[in-house]
Amino acid sequence: IVACNRKMLVVDCSRGISLIDNDPHIWLSPKNAVKMVENIYQGLIQVDPDNKDYYLTRKQIYIQRLIELDQKISEKLARKKKRKFIAYHPAWIYFAREYGLEQIPIEKEGKQPTLKEILKVINRAKVDKIGLIFVSPQFDPKGAKLIAKEIKGEIVVADPLAKDYIQNMCKIAEVLEKYLN
Repeated sequence: IVACNRKMLVVDCSRGISLIDNDPHIWLSPKNAVKMVENIYQGLIQVDPDNKDYYLTRKQIYIQRLIELDQKISEKLARKKKRKFIAYHPAWIYFAREYGLEQIPIEKEGKQPTLKEILKVINRAKVDKIGLIFVSPQFDPKGAKLIAKEIKGEIVVADPLAKDYIQNMCKIAEVLEKYLN
């Protein structure tokens, strides 16, 4: 794309973020989202310096909302004894890292799990008493349904691409607050 438009600015939104190998879901940590907003702001003022004040104001407002979101999530999850949840599509690793949680993935490398892998997750869920499985609406939850049935767990739709980021992250925190005793 850049080769077709040499004047196009490419903004690396991940600049300043400690990356996890092969996991692109950096925005699912509010602290990472703050860094992403700053990186986008820097790109916008390079291509449209006349509107710098507008972008600065919008950036500051949104970053404040992200800081408040992070504080709210931290408070909800800080005293939870259980720290593990299952995710069909392993999108929540940055979120988990941020709040001292552990995501147990069903799917790996974008591939449907084998029966052996499903049995392994079932056994781990039983041993660790995990009753929550996140599924993304973008993926077939067949394997997650089988696991939920076997562990008598509950499936919750957790959309990593939800339109309203802050509302979605609040929902995820509330679900985790409920299930992580």
